[in-house]
Amino acid sequence: MLKDLKKDLLKLKNPDKAKILSRFFKTGEGEYGEGDVFLGITVPLQRGVAKKHLNLSLNEIQEILSSKIHEHRLTALFILVDEYKKSDLVGKKKLFDFYLRNTKNINNWDLVDCTAPNIVGNYLLDKDKSVLYKLAKSNNLWEKRISIIATYEFIKNNQFEDTLKIAELLLKDEHDLIHKAVGWMLRELGKRDQEKEELFLKKYASIMPRTMLRYAIEKFDETKRLFYLRSFK
Repeated sequence: MLKDLKKDLLKLKNPDKAKILSRFFKTGEGEYGEGDVFLGITVPLQRGVAKKHLNLSLNEIQEILSSKIHEHRLTALFILVDEYKKSDLVGKKKLFDFYLRNTKNINNWDLVDCTAPNIVGNYLLDKDKSVLYKLAKSNNLWEKRISIIATYEFIKNNQFEDTLKIAELLLKDEHDLIHKAVGWMLRELGKRDQEKEELFLKKYASIMPRTMLRYAIEKFDETKRLFYLRSFK
């Protein structure tokens, strides 16, 4: 039951850690996580709570996913990922649609990163991916992050085209969290096909945000890293 899940999380609260997490996830006025409330619970402990409550209905998941408490939302998403993995195709579609209806509640980078590849990326692996391009053009920071992070699942399956196209769409985005996300996905792509990553970098390194570039070239040898950093204006 939902009330039992909330009780289990409340028992694990750590006020000192909550203060640290509140600062780390930028919950101050005007920051990207403004208004987010933390209990101070580690991710492994939240995963453990999620495993105990996999029988929640979608209505119950919706309720806790709408909570202002960060750990409520993340635990709800862990349950959603577990449910998705064991669902049939009809069930996966239902959970994929549910996820996209709730992007307003998937509103911090850890919430996106722990779930977007597992649900959005996995579902779209062999399907039309136009929804990702719609998300990439959104005015919502987290929808844009979902669009690029979801492609991690494609990368793992040696599908690189959409990562590169969405990275191109997000090149001029102004937010640091998008710069980091795009750079990270380019780096992951490069681990599997460095030639394709370098073709992208040779075209865009001089205009991409420096943080994005640094993330993208992090695994290159020093000589190659310096080559791309020198091309940055």
